[in-house]
Amino acid sequence: QVQLVESGGGLVQAGGSLRLSCAASGRTFSSYAMGWFRQAPGKEREFVANINWSGGITNYAESVKGRFTISRDNAKNTVLLQMSSLKPEDTAVYYCAGYGVVASLRVAGEPAYWGLGTQVTVSS
Repeated sequence: QVQLVESGGGLVQAGGSLRLSCAASGRTFSSYAMGWFRQAPGKEREFVANINWSGGITNYAESVKGRFTISRDNAKNTVLLQMSSLKPEDTAVYYCAGYGVVASLRVAGEPAYWGLGTQVTVSS
């Protein structure tokens, strides 16, 4: 069983920062791409960022480029999302995601595994 557990969500004022963390277990973490997605009330889940197995390749949604940074620590089986210059439109439930074999090779596509999410609320 692959398990992903997010932490670090909370309430922050616009312009502030938060760091989300995802702890992974159940498979060889270092072999797979990881990502973050988010879903606001009444909206579809959307891609935020992902990172390949080694951390050498990252991708970001245009809406978060320059503000969010994804990273990973394979020794600790964790993936992080550092969020800065937060805006009210960043308010959402943020989900950690793990990609399967093929998607990990492409660092793209639909994830195979999901965490339960952590709430991020940005006030104005």
